[in-house]
Amino acid sequence: MSTVLITGANRGIGLELCRQYLSKDWQVMATCRAPAAADELQSLQNAHPRLEVFALDVTDLAAIDKLAAKLEGRPIDVLINNAGIVGPVPVPEHIERQHFGTLDFDLWEQVLRTNTFGPVKLSEALLPNILAGELKKIVTLSSTVGSIVERDTPAFAYATSKTAVNKAMTLLAGVLREQGVTVALVCPGYVKTRLDFGTADVEIADSAGALIQRIDQFTLADSGTFTRYNGETIAW
Repeated sequence: MSTVLITGANRGIGLELCRQYLSKDWQVMATCRAPAAADELQSLQNAHPRLEVFALDVTDLAAIDKLAAKLEGRPIDVLINNAGIVGPVPVPEHIERQHFGTLDFDLWEQVLRTNTFGPVKLSEALLPNILAGELKKIVTLSSTVGSIVERDTPAFAYATSKTAVNKAMTLLAGVLREQGVTVALVCPGYVKTRLDFGTADVEIADSAGALIQRIDQFTLADSGTFTRYNGETIAW
């Protein structure tokens, strides 16, 4: 039985990824900051003994080390770095703090810690588990706004955090290639979640299903790539 670990699994894409992997008979490890408050995730766990839920704030590097210690010796076939933030919620009330001229650098640091440091630290801490897995895949959900050629996004913190994690994961792809680990970046599309602005056009279930299909198809030849959930290549 293959095992996937999914961060940010209490809602949205992360929760739906859990549902769909469970339907495929995978062992699923799900993390979120406050499992006790994650009602849908708890209900899913009650219905599926193959779902394990762990408390984890991906900005807490020490907590990531503790999780790695707890999971010592357990193979992980696929790590999905899904946890991420645009900024403080509700987003529309705070997005101005990411605009040039009114930049909030404390907010910027918070976004970087979540979207960039967290995925890299988790990949580092869980590498022994991934190497012990059969599939050996690290997948990070990114965004087209992280592309250098994308100049229409005013959200400095969010965009640069995605650009940074893109570069970090391409470096990691090179570092881990000889060990047979596939490291890939995927944009899930503009998905209808609480992070959108009411203009998203992709359903959560459709995105999650397409993401799983893409992840299944990834081989070492795809390591270091940046694609959309539908397979289209995204310009760096």
